[in-house]
Amino acid sequence: MIKTILVASASLAALASAPQAWAAEAANEISEVVVTAQKREQKLQDVPLAVSVVSGDAVAAKGAVNLEGAQYLVPTLNFRKSGTTINQSLFLRGVGTSTFSIAGEPSISTVVDGVVYSRAGEAFSDLIDIDRLEVLRGPQGTLFGKNTSAGVINIVTKRPGDDFGGYVEGSYFSGGDEYRIRGAVDVPFSDKVKGRFTAFYGNYDGNIHNRATGDRVNGYEHWGVRGVIVADPTDDLSLTFIADYRKSDDDCCAEVIGTLPTNLAAGALPTPRADKSRDIRQDLVTATKEESKGISLQADWSVAGQTLTYIGSYREYDNTEIRDGDWLAQAYVGLNQLHDIGPQTGETQTHELRLTSPSGQFFTYVAGLYYSKADSERIFTRNDLVCTVTPTPTVLTPCTTAGAVITRPTGTADFGSTFKNFAAFGQGELNLSDRLRVLVGLRYTNDDLSVFHQRVTALTGPGIQPSFGPFNASTSNDNVSGRLGVQYDVSSDVKAYATYARGYKGPAYNIFYNLTATGTNVIEAETADSYELGLKNTLLDGRMTLNLAAYYAKYENFQANNPDIVAGVLVTRFTNAGTVSTRGAELDMAFRPMADLNISGGLAYTDAKIDQFKLPTNGVITGVVPSGTSLPYAPKWKGSLGADYRWRTGGAFDWTLGVQGSYQTKQISQLDASAAIRQATTIKGYGIVDLTFGMIEANDKYRVLVQVKNLFDESFASAITSGGPGGSYRYIIPREADRYYGVTLRANF
Repeated sequence: MIKTILVASASLAALASAPQAWAAEAANEISEVVVTAQKREQKLQDVPLAVSVVSGDAVAAKGAVNLEGAQYLVPTLNFRKSGTTINQSLFLRGVGTSTFSIAGEPSISTVVDGVVYSRAGEAFSDLIDIDRLEVLRGPQGTLFGKNTSAGVINIVTKRPGDDFGGYVEGSYFSGGDEYRIRGAVDVPFSDKVKGRFTAFYGNYDGNIHNRATGDRVNGYEHWGVRGVIVADPTDDLSLTFIADYRKSDDDCCAEVIGTLPTNLAAGALPTPRADKSRDIRQDLVTATKEESKGISLQADWSVAGQTLTYIGSYREYDNTEIRDGDWLAQAYVGLNQLHDIGPQTGETQTHELRLTSPSGQFFTYVAGLYYSKADSERIFTRNDLVCTVTPTPTVLTPCTTAGAVITRPTGTADFGSTFKNFAAFGQGELNLSDRLRVLVGLRYTNDDLSVFHQRVTALTGPGIQPSFGPFNASTSNDNVSGRLGVQYDVSSDVKAYATYARGYKGPAYNIFYNLTATGTNVIEAETADSYELGLKNTLLDGRMTLNLAAYYAKYENFQANNPDIVAGVLVTRFTNAGTVSTRGAELDMAFRPMADLNISGGLAYTDAKIDQFKLPTNGVITGVVPSGTSLPYAPKWKGSLGADYRWRTGGAFDWTLGVQGSYQTKQISQLDASAAIRQATTIKGYGIVDLTFGMIEANDKYRVLVQVKNLFDESFASAITSGGPGGSYRYIIPREADRYYGVTLRANF
C-alpha cells in the first residue's frame, strides 16, 4: 500500500529524463502530438480512437531496449515473457495470443514505419532511434489488417534532419554488468537527398545465477545498424528507403524452479524461493540466437491534391531456440534429461498501395490495397536421456551411477507454414458540420494458409511422440470487417466519439513439434465486435490533455493456448477456445503546470474473462476453463505516472530530477481449467518506481544521467508456469524485479 501511494505521488517529484516526452511550443502549453493512427497525419486530440503515445525519448529514459519495457508506460499494454523470444506475446485490454504454433498469428500487430512484422519474435527487437510508439487499442482491422483483433503497436522511427549532426551515447547498468552504446548521424547529401544512419551495441551478463556453471544467464549480446534515406526528386514526390540489420545472442530466459518439488528433485535444485529465486542449476542454457534484416521503400506522390502512397518491404528473420526442458544439471533416475534445439527461418514480403484525400473537405478518405506473403520453416529436435537402475533407488541417483541402463530417445520434426493475405480497404469521414462527423470503414480480406509437418522418432520418450506424417493441409477464408462511428466537438477543446468496430484474425493450425492426427484440424478465424465511447479534452488553456475511453468487446472463436500433457510433458494446444469478452475504462493524461515541469500518466480498469469455453478437441471435459475466469495477463487495475523537471540555472549546465512509477494488481499467468493451477500461477500485484537525475549542458550538447531502477527493490515474476520437475512451478524473473543503477553519457553534435 505504501508503495502504491508513492507511485500515485509521483507527480510531486521531477524526472531526469532525456528531452521531454511532452515538449512545449510555448512556455506552459503542451505541444500538439501528431500521430498516424488512421494512416494520415492527425493531431492526437482529433483522432476518434483510444491511442496512447509514448515518445522515443520517454522509452529511452525508462531504459527500455524493447517493447517489454514499454509496458510500464502504457497501462493497457502487458507483456508475456517466455523461455525464448519467439514465444513471447503482447496483450492489450487483456486480449492477446500466446502460441508455439508456426501457423498461428498474434492478435496485436506490430507495424514499423508502415511495414507489418508478421512474426511476433521479430517485433520484440531493439527499440533504437524511435520517434514515438502509438498504441492503438481495440480491433484495428479496417486500416491495419487481419491480425489486429486486439490492437496495433505502430512504431515510427526518426527521420533525417536537414543539417549534419547526430549523437553518441554510452550507458552502464549494474546488476549484471550491462553496457550499451549507440549513435546516429544525419547526413544531408544535397538539398533533395538526406540520410540518417544508426548503430547500436549492447551486452548484459544477466540477472540469474547458474550454479552448475558459475555463470550468469538471462543476458544478451545485441548489435545492429539502420539506415534511412529520404529523397525529394520533385515537389510532388518523396521517396523513403530504409534498410536494417540486427543480430542477437540471448541466453534468456532461464526458468527458475520457484516451488518445492514433490519427489526426489529437491536435492538437484537450488532452494526455491518463489519470485525471489535467482538461481538455477542447469547443464544446457536456454537461449535464443536471432538474425533479422529487411528493406522497405515508401513512395508518396501528390496527384491532383490526393496523395498516392506505396509501401513495399522484404524481410528475413532467422531464429534458433535452445531450451533446457528438464531444468536440471544432469539426468537422474526418474528425472530424465530433455534438451531442445529448433532453428527457424522466415521470409516476408508486403505491398500496400493507398490513396489519401486532403484533410478539411466534406468527405475525406483513405483507400487502398494490401498483399503479404510470409513463409516459415522450422527443424526442431528433441533429445532425451533416460536411465533406470535395479533395484529402483529411494534416493536421488544420477544416471552416471554404475549399472545404470541408459537410453537416448530422440526425434526431429520438419514443419512450416505459408500465409498469403490480400485485402482491399477504405475508411471515410463525412464532415456534416464544423462539429459533427460520421466515420465509415470497410475491409475485405482473403486469407490463404498452407502447412506441412513430418516427424521422425528414434525411440519414444518423455515429450517425444512416435513418428508422424508427412502431413500437408491448407485452408482459405474470406472476411468483411469494418468500422462505424460518430464524432462530435462539444467545444474546440472537448471532442466526443462513439464507434463500433468489427475485428478479424485469420484461420490457423496448431503446427508444432509433437503434432498428432488429433491436432490437425483447422482453427477457425477469430472475430470481435467492439464498442467504444471516448472523450478527448484539452484543458487549462492548453496545459493539460485528459483523454477518457470506455469499451466493450466480445470475441468469438477466440484463438488461445490450452495446457495439455503430451508424452508425459506439459505442452499447450492452440485451439478455438470459445467466447471471451473484455470491458473497461481508460485514462491518459499529460499536464504542464509550469515551464519545464511535465507530468504524464494513465490508468486502466480491465475486466477480461471467459464467457463460454469450448470442449477441447481431445474431448476431455476437465480441460474446460469455467465461465467467468479472468483471462491471463489482464490485471484489473494498472496505472503509470511520471514527472520530469529541468532546472535552468542560467549557467553552463542545468539540472534534472524526476520519477516514473507504475503499479498493477494481480494477474493470471497460465490459463488452466484447474483452479489450483490458476491460483499457483497468479502473479501478485506489484509497483515499481524509477528515479533519474542528472546534468545537462545548457544547449543540450552534453548530458550525464544517473538512474535508480526499481527504487524499492520490489520482486516479482513476469511468468509462472506449471510442469516443472516433480510438479513444481517455473518462474521467469525479469531484470526489472531487482533494484539496480545506471549512468548514461550522451554527446550531441
